[in-house]
This record gives sequence, structure tokens and C-alpha cells, in this order.
Amino acid sequence: MFAALATVILAAGKGTRMKSDLPKVLHKVLGETMVARVVARAKEAGSSRIVVVIGHKKELVEKELTGKNVDFAVQAQQLGTGHAVMITEPELKDFSGDILILAGDVPLLTSETLIKLIRTHHEEEADATVLSAIFDDPHGYGRIIRTPDGDYSHSVEEKDANDEIRKIKEINSGIYLFKSELLFHYLRFIGTDNIQGEYYLTDVLPLMRKDNKKIALQIADDPDEIQGVNTVDQLGEAEEKLKAQK
Repeated sequence: MFAALATVILAAGKGTRMKSDLPKVLHKVLGETMVARVVARAKEAGSSRIVVVIGHKKELVEKELTGKNVDFAVQAQQLGTGHAVMITEPELKDFSGDILILAGDVPLLTSETLIKLIRTHHEEEADATVLSAIFDDPHGYGRIIRTPDGDYSHSVEEKDANDEIRKIKEINSGIYLFKSELLFHYLRFIGTDNIQGEYYLTDVLPLMRKDNKKIALQIADDPDEIQGVNTVDQLGEAEEKLKAQK
């Protein structure tokens, strides 16, 4: 039996490249908003609590998810993924189990992939597990750096990567599973020493490694699943892919 599961869904961004004033996660794929799809996948994977991080036009996202049994945390300033998860602590401080971190703009994600991630997390007795993917063209994604033994070392955002790191094809999907008490403990120690000046959630992982915590990796079977939608063209591509699966 797996530990209790809660999910944090990051859905605060504006999505300027969508050329729309609508929050990005409210754009629809096959008639259903991206964020509603992600909420449904989290529930199918066994999540008993869901906290959605909202920001831009938050009242619209709240309205969309009315009746779906989710809680909300408001990220008034966009200070990075680490900050987005930090602000969920008041909602989850009494939760004991595993916390799944998802983005609200991955409409192709399946519950099967999430269940596989959860299974790996427990089989490897991991403190954190990272979902990665292999892309022929990894442009735009943070890269996974492995140790000589093939274990997780750290991740580097593309903006912070040198030419050598940009050649790496294994990318960080931004989907993670953490033991709840460790997640919020280590979030207290991350900073903003990067080009973006943001709190990166990935910065938690090297701190955990330094303390000999176990970090597992799970490579997604289908890299399309973890692709975020940032443009109208990508929205159309996601819709075509979902149609093809039906």
C-alpha cells in the first residue's frame, strides 16, 4: 500500500505566448481546460488532497475548478517554482505522506505515468523521485545531470546551462514526488542565485543529496506526455495528439 498522496498543481502563470488574456491553464484541449485535465489525472493516480497554485486572474481558475474538491494557494508574485510550492505549506502542513508536483499545462499527461512514478518512488524507497524524459531536441527544458554511477546529481535550467550541458537530451519534466516533511524542510534553504533570480524547486534536490537522501529517476515512456503548452500552435498539436489516441 502506497503512502497517502497529495498533489500540488502549479497554475499561476499568465502564459503571455498564448496571445490571450485568459490564464494559460484555462485554454481548452478537446473541450476541457488543461488544468481540469491535470486535476483529473492527479485524482486517478490516487491523490486525496489537491492544492492548485493560482495567480493571474485567479478568480477565473477558481471558478473553473468549483466543485472539483481542490484547495487553492495564491502566488501573488511569480518568484519561481520553489516559491510556488512554498506557499502551499499552510494548506499541507498537517499532511503526512507523499506530495506530487505537477504543472497545470500538461494536457497529454496520463495517470498511468503518474502511477508508474509513484511505484518507482516506493520500490526504490526514495525520498524524492524525478520524472525525466529523453528528447531529440531538448531545447527550452532544464537538463538532468547524472552522477558517474547514473544516479541523479542535479538539474540545470536551460537559461543557466553552458553549451556542453545543452547537448544533454535527458530533460527535467518538472514533475516530482517528495516525502512531504522533507519537501517543506528543504524549501527553507533554497535561494535565488540564478539568472532568473527565482526560487527553483529543483534546488531542493542537491541539498537532499548532500544529506544522503535517496533521489530516484523515472524516465517517461512517452516524452510527449510531459510537454507543456506555451503557444497556440502547441495547443493545437496537443489536441491533435489526443485525437489520435482516441
